[in-house]
Amino acid sequence: MFKAQRRTVVTVAAVAVVIVAAALVVTLTSGNGQASDRTYIGGGTSAWLYKPGHRPAAPSFSGTTLTGSKLKSSSYAGKALVLNFWGSWCGPCRGEAPTLAVLSQKYGKDKVSFLGDDVGDTPTNAQTFAKSMGITYPSLNDPGYQTAQDFGKAVLINDTPTTVVIDSTDHIAGVIYGAATYGELDTMLKKVSS
Repeated sequence: MFKAQRRTVVTVAAVAVVIVAAALVVTLTSGNGQASDRTYIGGGTSAWLYKPGHRPAAPSFSGTTLTGSKLKSSSYAGKALVLNFWGSWCGPCRGEAPTLAVLSQKYGKDKVSFLGDDVGDTPTNAQTFAKSMGITYPSLNDPGYQTAQDFGKAVLINDTPTTVVIDSTDHIAGVIYGAATYGELDTMLKKVSS
């Protein structure tokens, strides 16, 4: 009888784990869209493009850059924008920085702008980092994560680095969670800037 009760407890626990796992999958794929509204890039699930007609609106934002200039999202109207959430203290951000620097040079002359959002950092540390990595585009100084929180209402922004690609109609076209690879971001930008 004890074995039967233990088997029942184990079975109930296993069913509970399956239910929780299924709920987690539903939560991760539904809160900001469903898996059917996107195309995954690079064979994984950390980078995707939203299908046209399913792109969430990008929130308006404003702030001060690392150099003290005022900046508003409206200054990017009509152009695609790569918005990268990063920090000089973030190891994966160091890994992706050369890729962002190269792609900003490749696409920055056309219809795509690049902007960083430096979170939880100091302007001095961030400027030193950007200079050492060859990043020439501006970054917002966002020590309190305000812009990240604003974007979190449209797409999940819960870690650095996260890269959001905004199309020329101010809709979020794609997202890359974790360090952006050249292939992922280049593929997105070819589709968004054409």
